[in-house]
Amino acid sequence: MRLLLVEDDPLIAEAVAGFLRQRGHAVDCATGERKARAFLASADHDLLLLDWRLAEGSGISLLEWLRRQPPPLQGLPVLMLTAMDEVSMRIQGLEAGADDYLVKPFDLHELHARIQALGRRRTENCITHLSCGELELEPSNRILRLRGTSIELSGKECALLEMLMQQCGKTVSRERLHALLYDWERDVASNTLEVFISNLRKKLGSQSIQTLRGLGYRLRPGGGS
Repeated sequence: MRLLLVEDDPLIAEAVAGFLRQRGHAVDCATGERKARAFLASADHDLLLLDWRLAEGSGISLLEWLRRQPPPLQGLPVLMLTAMDEVSMRIQGLEAGADDYLVKPFDLHELHARIQALGRRRTENCITHLSCGELELEPSNRILRLRGTSIELSGKECALLEMLMQQCGKTVSRERLHALLYDWERDVASNTLEVFISNLRKKLGSQSIQTLRGLGYRLRPGGGS
């Protein structure tokens, strides 16, 4: 895999890049947002390793810029690396479009395992198109259209909506959706799922996702405003 590591600490960058190169990955390195954008515009990367705090710019700013780009760049998997462990900060990163989150200090072998897992999800579990009523979703590119209008999705929003659309009109248990979040983030706050469902309702319509108490959630094919 070709990876882009955006990290402002040269010692951490050297250690991480060296470890990953030993395992057969090609690694480009940038310390700030401007150089990272140049790399992303000129090379085809398989995954972005992104620190929250950068020498110039910020990880969140770069991530938001990335998700506004046309496909396939906007669908590039992103693993955030940061020392900030507050739940609110993790939610902010995930809502901005991160696919996974690893808190410093981390074990390099765990980092590599997460990179491999994200790579597998991108290649093996790629569903090219889903539809449910007036919703059309291309999960690999995070492209969602509602009645022909494009809607931006974060990584987690796309994953949750993909699962709901796969069971269009049917109930998906809260446990199953929560497990999807847990698969990417080991420490999931009790209300994290509700936060993402609320965000999806704001984008799709307040009645688009029905809550079935004690059972789970159901995506209504007819949508809802």
